[in-house]
Amino acid sequence: MSESVKNPIRELTLRSVILGGLITLVFTAANVYLGLKVGLTFATAIPAAVISMSVLRYFRDHSIVENNIVQTIASAAGTLSAIIFVLPGLIMIGWWTGFPYWETVAVCAVGGILGVMYSIPLRRALVTGSDLPYPEGVAAAEVLKVGDTSGQEPGAADANRGGMRAIVVGSIGSALFAILGSLKLVSTEVAVAFRVGPGATMMGASLSLALIGVGHLVGIGVGIAMIVGLVISFFIILPVRSAGTDLSHDLLDAVQSVFSADVRMVGAGAIAVAAVWTLLTVIGPILRGIMQAAVSARARKSGQEVDLTERDIPIQYVGLTIVVAMIPVAWLLWDFLNGTALVDSATGILILSVVFVFVIGLVVAAVCGYMAGLIGSSNSPISGVGVLVVLFAALLIKVTHGSGDTPDQTDALIAYTLFTAAVVFGVATISNDNLQDLKTGQLVGATPWKQQVALVIGVLFGSVVIPPILDLMQNAFGFAGAPGASDNPLAAPQAALLSTLAEGVFGGDLDWALVGLGAAIGAGVIVVDEVLKRTTSSLKLPPLAVGMGMYLPMSLTLIIPIGALLGLAYDKWAAQDPVDGERKKRLGVLLATGLIVGESLWGVVYAGIVGASGSDSPLAIVGDGLGNWMQLIGVVVFVIFVTGLYRYVKSFAAEKSPGVELKK
Repeated sequence: MSESVKNPIRELTLRSVILGGLITLVFTAANVYLGLKVGLTFATAIPAAVISMSVLRYFRDHSIVENNIVQTIASAAGTLSAIIFVLPGLIMIGWWTGFPYWETVAVCAVGGILGVMYSIPLRRALVTGSDLPYPEGVAAAEVLKVGDTSGQEPGAADANRGGMRAIVVGSIGSALFAILGSLKLVSTEVAVAFRVGPGATMMGASLSLALIGVGHLVGIGVGIAMIVGLVISFFIILPVRSAGTDLSHDLLDAVQSVFSADVRMVGAGAIAVAAVWTLLTVIGPILRGIMQAAVSARARKSGQEVDLTERDIPIQYVGLTIVVAMIPVAWLLWDFLNGTALVDSATGILILSVVFVFVIGLVVAAVCGYMAGLIGSSNSPISGVGVLVVLFAALLIKVTHGSGDTPDQTDALIAYTLFTAAVVFGVATISNDNLQDLKTGQLVGATPWKQQVALVIGVLFGSVVIPPILDLMQNAFGFAGAPGASDNPLAAPQAALLSTLAEGVFGGDLDWALVGLGAAIGAGVIVVDEVLKRTTSSLKLPPLAVGMGMYLPMSLTLIIPIGALLGLAYDKWAAQDPVDGERKKRLGVLLATGLIVGESLWGVVYAGIVGASGSDSPLAIVGDGLGNWMQLIGVVVFVIFVTGLYRYVKSFAAEKSPGVELKK
């Protein structure tokens, strides 16, 4: 009999649910802002674990698995918030003027719960029965083990305090720099355009400490791949595509317009091909894993003893939940169709869409779970999967229904496609995270079914907070290209891409030549990546990262590789200490997380100030009176902040904890 049966310990408790819910609300707000700004979200499992250990250590009978429940609930913030990669598209196409609260809550909740249910049968195959690395799941488990103060390693409390200190320092530093930018005391954007032969291109960067943190976390491989994509887009395709345009007026505006209209579609093609390739590479292992899971389930049903750490939510309840969930899915889709130009043909479209959600949801859950195991939740190409989902849904509806006989029908088909894709996207986001959490649980001795219940609770917490945050962002900034957007709108890059693809499919004006060029480039990158994998021990060129580098504006991608280089340099410094190197490296990860959290939370606060004041720059003191000098000042101050924060964390990371001294 397992130790957990002999001595039951506190795991899924009321206090863990409350604490996990509070952390989820905060990190969901931060992730919504960051995702809308730069198209990236951050995984919250590790910072949530550190915060949980800092709080629960003051309660009696706390345990490592109880802290694991907290991080499991809070991890919904890093996953469900990715629904923002789709829903703002309904604003951009002018279908919605705001985010209907209960409708948005239902989309998030139903999609998220389906994501949990679809991924449960994959746990044995992809977690306990595979050698997938699950980088973030393993890292979170190590944080929990080191910070566990319920009777294990000496010095753990000291290490935990150091982790919390790194997060706080990073958060304060990034928030302070963002505040300086809001006060207009420094510029947070640098951009310049210049001619290249008959065409032109540009250089630009967003001076964002959050992007430094993102780069640190995604690593040098992804950073280099994004640089490759950036070079392809801005120094090859953009000069060629801009050669035939009018560049006699504002050069920067002209170049940015060509990038948005043409170059991004090339990036979309590269992302789509890279996503298809990823799907093809994981289909075989997933099918074998599902077969193994079925064998294991039959063994338990026959009466064989199964340890608590191997017990999932019973498969019959999982299947029943999935089937029952199709009822609210159908109701949501019917409610969306009701009152539109499609209402007369709603029955056929509705049946097709429910089947689409049911079948594609299962495929997406398996693929996203496998990809998370390969490269981690933060690096997993959720947006690439979104591209495929929207294209497939749009083409399927167009083939079976047509493009629409009137402009109203066409607009309704575009909006309906995005709304249907949003439900599937909820499945993708949660399944991308669930197996990562279950890997953490496996390593710390948690009970899987309790974690699965905790993730459902996290989905519900996240669902209620996402709609008001989305409304706040829309009212304060608006979305680029959407009606009523401010002078400084949020890019919402994935939502812009997905809405453009849906409009192109139904409108018949999608430039398939540009998409095809991107597909060809993506295929070339895949070949290079495969050659590197077979001929080198460590070099690689992740195709989806290259595609994102091609698609995103340079202002968003240039700083991420710089952050990756800083992370690489920091990790090499930490690795010089053979005894305490892992603790030092972990402090760097927590600093990077703090950089993201601080700026993101200030973004939420600032959005509230903007919304309340009605001004785009309510805190501006200096303004743009200093012209280009403001950009130079911004670069200098930015470098000072980055250098100072890393040096500070290095200084206290070098201090040996009592636990380390004992190991010597």
